[in-house]
Amino acid sequence: MNTIEGKNAILEAIKSGIEIKKIYKLSNLKSDSINEIISYVKKMNIKIIELQRNELDKISQTKNHKGIIAEVNEYKYSSLDEIIEFAKSKKENFLILILDEIEDPRNLGAIIRSAYAFGVHGIIIKDKNSVSVTATVINTSAGATSHMKIAKVTNISKTIEYLKRENIWFYEADMGGISIYDTKFDGGICIVLGNEGRGVSRLVSEHCDFKIKIPMKKNFDSLNVSVASGIILSEINRQRNI
Repeated sequence: MNTIEGKNAILEAIKSGIEIKKIYKLSNLKSDSINEIISYVKKMNIKIIELQRNELDKISQTKNHKGIIAEVNEYKYSSLDEIIEFAKSKKENFLILILDEIEDPRNLGAIIRSAYAFGVHGIIIKDKNSVSVTATVINTSAGATSHMKIAKVTNISKTIEYLKRENIWFYEADMGGISIYDTKFDGGICIVLGNEGRGVSRLVSEHCDFKIKIPMKKNFDSLNVSVASGIILSEINRQRNI
């Protein structure tokens, strides 16, 4: 069963038009946001099932449902071309993220949340050896997944070559790179972030144009990938809005 859990994530899903099949909720759960959800599902003739907490816990995939769970259809990924067309429709310089084998669903959810906040047009993930969009991802993103175009690809290196036709520059996050504060992020941009432990794979790295880093104290190794993505995107956003 595919689920979205928690009132905020469910409200964002409703606003973005995600089809809800059923609602499972604690029988005594009440609040303004819960009433908003219930009002919507009643208008749409969606079944509401009231359960005790132990029954809801058994359904929950995140173990953080906060008393309400929506059963939804499987997450619908975008195509690479849909991301390209969306970026063009915004009449903005491209801003895309490529995630090379991110494995932790909470990292992916947090990255999606930052990406939405800073105007990323789309996120590209690998279809193997990577986390997919799960209930935990959606919940961690606080509903931002519902607004973000995410594409799955088989080969990231070939994807980079395809995107280069759109005059996009590729920046690999790497501790051996140039400081993001000394980098001028001009034109179309794609930030490439690697696996939590291994970083960006060699073949993908070879297809990137630049390496960038977040300067830190010399005795500190690296930041969590989701934190790093937020800092990098914040700097790009700052430069674009000067």
